[in-house]
Amino acid sequence: MRTLVVIHSLKMGGMERVAVNLADAFAEEGHESHLLSCRDNPRDLHPQEPAVNVHYHDQLRALFKSIVGIPLFLLSRLLLGVLLPRSHFMWVGWLSGWLLGRKIKRLEEQYGQFDRIIFRGLGTFKYFWSFRDERAIYVLENVIHYDRPLWQKKLEWRLVFENRHLACVSSGVEESARKAFALGGIRPRSLSVITNPCPVRAIQTMADESEPDLPDAPYIVNVARLVPQKGHALLLDAFKVARIPQRLVIIGEGPLRKELEEKAKKLGLSDRVYFAGKRSNPYPWMKQADLFVLASEYEGLGIVLTEALACGTPILSVDSRGGVRSVFQGELEQYLTPRTIKGLAEGLETTVERLPVEVKPDWLAPFSSKSVVEAFLADPMNPFS
Repeated sequence: MRTLVVIHSLKMGGMERVAVNLADAFAEEGHESHLLSCRDNPRDLHPQEPAVNVHYHDQLRALFKSIVGIPLFLLSRLLLGVLLPRSHFMWVGWLSGWLLGRKIKRLEEQYGQFDRIIFRGLGTFKYFWSFRDERAIYVLENVIHYDRPLWQKKLEWRLVFENRHLACVSSGVEESARKAFALGGIRPRSLSVITNPCPVRAIQTMADESEPDLPDAPYIVNVARLVPQKGHALLLDAFKVARIPQRLVIIGEGPLRKELEEKAKKLGLSDRVYFAGKRSNPYPWMKQADLFVLASEYEGLGIVLTEALACGTPILSVDSRGGVRSVFQGELEQYLTPRTIKGLAEGLETTVERLPVEVKPDWLAPFSSKSVVEAFLADPMNPFS
């Protein structure tokens, strides 16, 4: 089959990595795979499979080049977006969706008709809400947030969810979506759970690459953007309490870095916590770690958890909203802790005492390329009920 994965950009990020992984998975399973980025820059990520066809559609440039694009953009930013905060996508989305449709049609004239068009993430497809196609599946990567008045959220949900094929990356995300749809009177065309693929072989290859900056002393690792959702403040507090010999390495960048470094200093942890910053290849750091730990407030799935397992590193996480429980199945469930300082500290101590923990291949079986590709290509999708 011929597939197209659409993502807002190829910058380094969890959702973006998964989009590239999915395009790789289609190619790996013998399908003609295409990947469309809706930003021309940056291009931090690249498919591992050489057969993946990568295309670019700069949505902002396309909008400005259209006849009414600039007036519409300015009207939205200077007036409509002020009267109704965070509504910019609603006003530009009808034109951007039409322009995207034209781009896809041009690709089909060159390569042939796509059998599946998969939009990864709400942040991608909400800016193209006017685009509608029976072949399109829209992937919800995270729990639905109630960050605006309910009447406004209902309007947004109707634009982006009504009568569409939706796939959730975990049962936790699906539960969140069903609650929102019941509240907003929304009926998607179908609603399924299709998890994220984990490219085990590619990750293992990258994990074996040399990395001169790796610490000499034993450490535990966290890989995440330095934003409130990821729970680094809780992780630092728990690490302070936990009686474990390892250092803590935090890989990632974000607006909270300075604040978190100050917090580590106030806790007396400056010599035991290393902020390694953004790394284009975090997998050697994961492989070398004794343990991967996650403290997020919520996660759609937590792709870094499966990536750590692919590196052969055991995992520990707080029991948060969303999809982490989809990873911590069976034997792994014992490595979930309450999302409190005491709970995470005790989880760190207990898990470190058990080390080394053997990572079993069947823990990653649900995230194989074959399983995920078959789910996306199944016809028909599960009707909403």
